[in-house]
Amino acid sequence: MLDSLFCHEDKGVSLMHAKSSSKYLNSRVLKLNVGFIMAEGAGFSRDVPLEIPEPVRVADDVTLENLLGMLRLTRTSEGILVQGQLECTSLAECGRCLNNTTVTYTLEVEEIFEISYRDDPFVIGEDGILDLAPLIREESILNTPQQVLCRPDCQGLCPECGQNLNEGQCDCVANDIDPRWTVLADLLHKED
Repeated sequence: MLDSLFCHEDKGVSLMHAKSSSKYLNSRVLKLNVGFIMAEGAGFSRDVPLEIPEPVRVADDVTLENLLGMLRLTRTSEGILVQGQLECTSLAECGRCLNNTTVTYTLEVEEIFEISYRDDPFVIGEDGILDLAPLIREESILNTPQQVLCRPDCQGLCPECGQNLNEGQCDCVANDIDPRWTVLADLLHKED
């Protein structure tokens, strides 16, 4: 249920969003009313600042914070070209120690939103609303590192007891030799 509906006017571009009772903003903050740009001829452009410091649930699988940047909306014969650079952060799990860490993204966005009535994520609806959420979701997923680390020298977890080795050493004996290689290790010791 929505508590209230806000409308931010910036030189004719309305940034509509609804704040829900949860700890995240609804993805409606990423919907732009671009009807006035659609009424202009090809080549008309407008710069739109995007400043959303609160966490935004872009999609079920993506939540971003501190979404800041500038977007240029340019009218083309096909629709509206959206270009810009956005900075944002997101919480992620360290790939070694499993602690939560903050990942900073720089998203380079460039996409044409067509005037269409198809069921396509990059279209402008009949109501003149352009939804940036699918574009920002796609770019954030593409820019996510393959392995997120809380710090470059993260030591991870002990494979035996699960102790976070960044917080201190455990009492487990390091047995780095795979049992299948013990015969070779024995041969090495015999040669010495």
